[in-house]
Formats: sequence, structure tokens, C-alpha cells
Amino acid sequence: MKPILRAGGACLLITAVPVSSASAQDRTDDNAITQAEDAFGFSVGREAIGIYGPGQARGFSPTAAGNVRIEGLYFDPAFNLQNLLVDSVSIKVGLSAQGYPFVAPSGIVDQRLRRPDSTPGASLLINGDGWGGKGVEVDGSIPITGTLGLRAGANAGRTVYPNGTDGFSHSESLLLRWKPSDKLEVMPFWAMFNDYDDEAGTFYVPAGDYLGIPDRAGHDESPKWADIRFRTTNMGLLGNLSLAKDTVLRLGVFRSSVFNKHLYNHLLVDQQPDGSGERILIADPQTRNRSLSGELRLTHSILDGPRLHLFNLSLRKRDARREFGGSDVVSYGLGALGERVTAPKPDFEFGELTRQRLRQTTYGAAYNGRWKDVGEISFGLSRARYRKVTRIPDEATADARSRPWLYNGTAAVILSPSVSVYAGFAKGLEESGVAPQNAANRNEPLPTILTKQKDAGVRFALTKGVKAVVGVFDLRRPYFGYDEANLFGQVGSIRSRGAEFSISGSVVKNVNLVFGGVLLRPRVEKNADAVGEIGDKPFGLPTHILNANVNWAVPFLKGLQLDAGIFRRGRQPQTVSNRVYLPARTTMTAGGRYGLKLARKDASLRVQVRNLFDNNDALGAGPGLYAPRDHRQVTGALTVDF
Repeated sequence: MKPILRAGGACLLITAVPVSSASAQDRTDDNAITQAEDAFGFSVGREAIGIYGPGQARGFSPTAAGNVRIEGLYFDPAFNLQNLLVDSVSIKVGLSAQGYPFVAPSGIVDQRLRRPDSTPGASLLINGDGWGGKGVEVDGSIPITGTLGLRAGANAGRTVYPNGTDGFSHSESLLLRWKPSDKLEVMPFWAMFNDYDDEAGTFYVPAGDYLGIPDRAGHDESPKWADIRFRTTNMGLLGNLSLAKDTVLRLGVFRSSVFNKHLYNHLLVDQQPDGSGERILIADPQTRNRSLSGELRLTHSILDGPRLHLFNLSLRKRDARREFGGSDVVSYGLGALGERVTAPKPDFEFGELTRQRLRQTTYGAAYNGRWKDVGEISFGLSRARYRKVTRIPDEATADARSRPWLYNGTAAVILSPSVSVYAGFAKGLEESGVAPQNAANRNEPLPTILTKQKDAGVRFALTKGVKAVVGVFDLRRPYFGYDEANLFGQVGSIRSRGAEFSISGSVVKNVNLVFGGVLLRPRVEKNADAVGEIGDKPFGLPTHILNANVNWAVPFLKGLQLDAGIFRRGRQPQTVSNRVYLPARTTMTAGGRYGLKLARKDASLRVQVRNLFDNNDALGAGPGLYAPRDHRQVTGALTVDF
């Protein structure tokens, strides 16, 4: 979804507002390859492609950094927005982020909601896979009056994971859209997700400088009673009001929460080269995390011949409450790889919780100038007021405050109808995620940090139907690692320089290509007071990522489309010391979809093979932490639009 401009009439839509809404009854058309605008990250329905995603962009996580948007407006999720509500997700970096008033250094995750349609209808989706997973989903649109519409959805299913664990889940959603005139639109929404009997699985921590040795794929070693149970809720209100033909007021208010009723982590630590090690299980007490967040944005436009001037005033707020700690750890002694823990469930003794409250208010002003066939320039200035209070049992309350100035600027010049160049810079206040599972302070939210980024690039047309983007970037932010007490905290700073590219479009008739890549050259500067061995390369960042996807609409068999994809991740450090590296990994997918009629209704049959050649190399889950092996999976889904 591009930021768009619509001038004239009673309304001016100027800040990443969708031109069209997704119907509730057109799910058979979902195809990430044909719908993606670039290769930087896009998902629609249950399909995702691209070199970046919500958890990783240019080497960092835009979600963990707090750069999530709903319809372009600020959203601080305690848990991800439920899929039933979301039509598509786009990762915005570089040139694709222009038009957003306040650009974030680590990229933007913008979520587009699936809105009610003007006619009644529904979509039914039935899915299954070769691992034993299965599910059903239905969502529909009900026009209540000419100005009021409802979209409702529900799904339920059993999910089976690569390590053989499984879980049952269900979710429900409601979205109401009231549009009494061209000047006003109001959309409240609500969604809930429940997860049951989701086994803990096993993570592996080697004793020395070598890769962890996971169990065979599809086999679970954790206790059968160690079932995870949690519930998430997201609700909110979106509003658009045209105060005048050249002035728009937008509002987004959101509440996101997660209730962890049962939470376990099973680790095989001090793992020896033969795969054996000490089995420990970490149980957490019940915790509740929630966040209230939102943005109020006023946009005024001035149309001056071929030039358009956009002025934005923004108020963003969040009030987040988090609970963590109080865990109980049980050791089951030495165990061999592949042995399942059969010991009965103990009586856990939990400690007191650490409670944290984070409040942030950000005031901002931004300008965007667009000159037809010439270029675009934008800049923004914000002042954040941040406070985080942490109450740790039997310790003094920690109170952290800051009031930094934040800024960003971008410029693009149109050199010809087919070539544009751009450059930008940004300074932002971002989150850092939480400490990993094998840290002494596991699950503890890491400090909020200041980040800086510079980028530049060029966009050009290779052919009439294919466009390319090539860019470079330089991103700086604090770096986190372990100290001698195994506490995970700031140990230095990181400078991540890289180059990225995207090629997308219709290469020939009936063939669509989405091909992208990023080359990374990150470096770590160790703090003078940091202890322990810290390498000069950050853990978890590969040397490169490549992703290519192609879709072929078979001309001699109407309705049949074939697709294939390849994903390659380069070699990457897996420990803070850089003594252990994950080897490069390449996986492939192949599949197809067939459009047909069932009882005179549009339908689509989708089949795909993921990890086609069954690459089951070790996978990283954090510094010195290894995840279960992946393996080949065959998936199938039938979608019917009513």
C-alpha cells in the first residue's frame, strides 16, 4: 500500500490511508507475489514474502522497536494484531516509507484492516498440513444500513510445530464501520485469541564453543503436562474527520493485552558434543501485560499549482504495564538427546513479580512537499517525554526518565519518468525487546534506546512492468549481550551498514517476479566497562539475505497458477563472543493454486510444499540458544467466497 494523495472534493486523504478496502468475501484472490509492490516485505491473508518482516528489517526488529502502525497510525502491541482483522502487512523502509510523517529508523510495520463490504457475503477457508495441523476459518460482511457495516470472523484449529508440539487455538473478531458522509468515518474493532495445550518444546544451550544439537524433527522432549495457555485481546477505534476540504483529523486509539495463564520453557543446558545435557524446566507465574496507545493527527494541505504542501501535527501516547520474573526452576538432571521428560508435575513455588510501567507522550510536527514531476521533500521534529518505573521485589524502585528531541528528513528527486533518487535521515526513540530465554534476567524488557539512521538510493523502471529499487543505509544503536552473571544488558553499540535491492513486477505476460536482497556489514564497539568476551560482529545478523518468488498463471489451463520461492540466509554469529557461527541456510518452496467454481461460487484450492529439500540445519533462537529443527511441510487450503 502506497501513501496516496486525493485532492478535491470534500476530503483529502494524505497519510497512508488505503484507497480501497478489502472485501470480506474475496479471499480467493489472495496472492502475495502478484500483490506485493516490492521485495522488502509483504503479507496478505496467510502468505508472506520478502527479505524483511515484522520481526526483522535491516538487521533489527521494527516490532520490538515499537514501530507498528494500524492504517498509518501509531500502535504499541502487547501482542500482535489477530490475523482475522488484518488484510495485509507492509514493511516500509527507504523510499517506500516516504509519505509517512514520522519515519522510524528501524522501519515501519503498517497493517491494513479488512473492512466491511457494501454487499453481504462471506469467505470460508479450510486448511490442513502434512504434520497433522488442521483448521477452519469464516469471515463475513453484513451491511446493516447504507452507512453502517459489520465484519465478523472466527477461526479454530490445531497447529503442529516442527518439533512435534501442538496446540489448539481459536479467535474471534468484530469490526464496525460507520460512514454517514464523505467527511466522517468511524471504525471500532475487537479481536480475541485463545491458545490451549501448547506444549513448551525444547531449546538447546551447548556447554562449549560449538553449535547446539537439536533433537530430530517432529519429536518433542518436553513434559506432556507443560502446556502453555494464554489469551490475547486487541481492541481499538479509528476515525477520520474532514474539518474542511483541505484539513483532515485522524484518530487511532488502541488497547492491547495478553494474559499468560501457564507459561513454561524447557531447556537442555550444558549440552555436550554427544547431545546429552542437564534438563531444566522454567515455570512462570501468571502474568498480565497490556498497553494503551494511539495517535491524534491533524493534516492540512495547500495546493499550489503542481505543488502540494502537507502540514502534520501529531500527538502520540502510550501507557504500558508489564509483569515478569517470579519464575521457578526445576532440574531433572542429566538426560540424553531425544529422551522425553516423564517426571510428574511438581508443586511450583513462585516468587513475587517485577512490575513495570512505561508512559510516553510524543508531540510532533511534520512537513511534506510534493512537486509533480520534480520530486518530494519532507522533515519532522518531535519531542518525547518518557518515563519507566520498575518495581523489583526487595529492591529500590528504578525510575528512568528522558525527554529527547527526535527528527527525520527525506528528499526524492525525479530525474526522468522512470528514474528517481532519494536520501533520508532519522533519529528515533525505540524499544529493544526482551532478554532471551537463557539469560538470568529472561523476559525482562530491555531499556528504551536512541537510534540513528541515514539511507539513500535510486528507484528505476527496468521495463514497463518491472521496477527496481537499490539503496544503502547506515544504522546505529546500542548493542546488548551477556555479563559475567549471565545478565543480558547493554554492552556496547552497533553500526550496521548495508545495501538492499528489490525487483518486482510482471517480467513477461502471465509471470510475476518479486526478488530482493540485503547485504549487511555490521560492527560492534564494546563499552569500556563491559565484561566478558564480545566479538566485533553482532550475534544473529547474517552477512546477507536473498529472497526470490515467481508466480506463473498457466495460459493453457484457465485458473491454474504455479509458484516457487527460494530464501537464503548468509552465515551469522550465534554467540556474543563470535566463537560460533550458524552456517548459511537455503530453503525452497513450490506450490500452486487453482481457481474454480463450487456450487457456482468462486473457490480456490491452494497447495504448497515448504522447505522442499528438507533442510534441517540448526536454527538460532537467541545468543547461544538453539531452536528445534525445521523440516519439509506440505500444506493445503480450500477457500470459497459466498
